[in-house]
Amino acid sequence: MRKTVRFPVSGGNSLWHVYKTVPFWKVVKNFVVIQAARYTPFLGMKNWLYRTFLRMKVGDQTSFALMVMLDVMFPEKISVGDNTVIGYNTTILAHEYLIKEYRLGPVEIGKNVMIGANTTILPGVTIGDGAIVSAGTLVHKDVLPGTFVGGNPMRTIYSKEELEQRWVNDPIYGKAKA
Repeated sequence: MRKTVRFPVSGGNSLWHVYKTVPFWKVVKNFVVIQAARYTPFLGMKNWLYRTFLRMKVGDQTSFALMVMLDVMFPEKISVGDNTVIGYNTTILAHEYLIKEYRLGPVEIGKNVMIGANTTILPGVTIGDGAIVSAGTLVHKDVLPGTFVGGNPMRTIYSKEELEQRWVNDPIYGKAKA
């Protein structure tokens, strides 16, 4: 189950209440910063922009590929650990505006995580250290550390133990375990 907090609304759908939930100028600033970062090829600059202007927790040597789209309303609810790769055109959301409610939830991505291109990460999920998320995955629940997940709906492809066994003789990943 995702860890979100639910806020009911009355009258129009929750998106009609957006500027009661988040200041307009905050959204404008976040949009400008996110759009600039989406197109810059300088990884260090992206991380600096995210830390400085969006108040995100971004680990050392973390790489956000081109076109990554962060939550424009609540990016400060996103944290990413050291040495993680976020693939091309991935979307990371910390909010959901629905008909009768909106929901907010932190997104916690561990260290040494690989997230494939065109993945969507929903609010309130944790992706554990060393996990691998296949390209095109909808991450709708927590991902255990070291596991390989993929698909829509997301499912476990290899457990941590199965993945370690597959890599035992791999010239790159097998040596990393030694």
